[in-house]
Amino acid sequence: MADKPSSISVNNSWQKNLATLIDHHRMRSFPATLEAYMGTLCRFDTFLMIAFKESFQPITIHPTDPDQQSQTLRHYLDRAYVLDPLFNAIQGGLGPGVTRLTEIMPDSFESTEYYQSCYQDFDLNDEIDLTIRLDGQITCAIALGRKTELGSISRAEMKALNQHYPLIDSLVRQFWLSQSSEYVQYERSAGPMEQALSSFASGVLTQREREVTGLILRGFSSKAIAELLGISAGTVKVHRKNIHARLNTSTQSELFTLFIDHLNGLESDPG
Repeated sequence: MADKPSSISVNNSWQKNLATLIDHHRMRSFPATLEAYMGTLCRFDTFLMIAFKESFQPITIHPTDPDQQSQTLRHYLDRAYVLDPLFNAIQGGLGPGVTRLTEIMPDSFESTEYYQSCYQDFDLNDEIDLTIRLDGQITCAIALGRKTELGSISRAEMKALNQHYPLIDSLVRQFWLSQSSEYVQYERSAGPMEQALSSFASGVLTQREREVTGLILRGFSSKAIAELLGISAGTVKVHRKNIHARLNTSTQSELFTLFIDHLNGLESDPG
């Protein structure tokens, strides 16, 4: 993610920044102006504005400059987004509003290989997400990342974001109405990760076992999987035992490695 310019301070006049934001709400410069405005409401180290359309790969709205995109961010946008809690929460019907990642992430998310090999590299102590419904298919997500030095978001900052959310929601939707054509041209279909999740272990695992495998890879515990699928925790444990036996794995790390091998196979032989 792109580091927020240090010149942006919560001590700036939000009224002045709001006036500038309104002036730019139908211009390509709006996302950068929005970043500056939101910097007067709360502190953050990274700012990412993307659009999700169903299971398609995310459309980057800001930052679009490759020099402002870390290798970890590009990996997320190209492949790893399918295992991301925010993406899956939106897919699951997360409504518009302000939320912290800790409120929507699976209960065992930090123990997943995705977290260890990708998300952890963002080096974030806290993440606050604003979701805005642009139309029936597309949702905008604004992710504010805070590193260790800033610590967790304060109650006052969270209150400010919630108070200003209706205004941000309206202006972002107006921006999208005028500028969406500049972004949807870069829309890409569901990427290799989505195909890999839908086809992983096909012919080896049952449909239910594949559902359980997908939830394991996303970071759900046996108890959480049981609640999501409406089955007992004991049944989930049986599924997990069968999955490892049929795939010749014994740990989540080995399961993730097998999944990545499957993904690499799809990328080298897309036909």
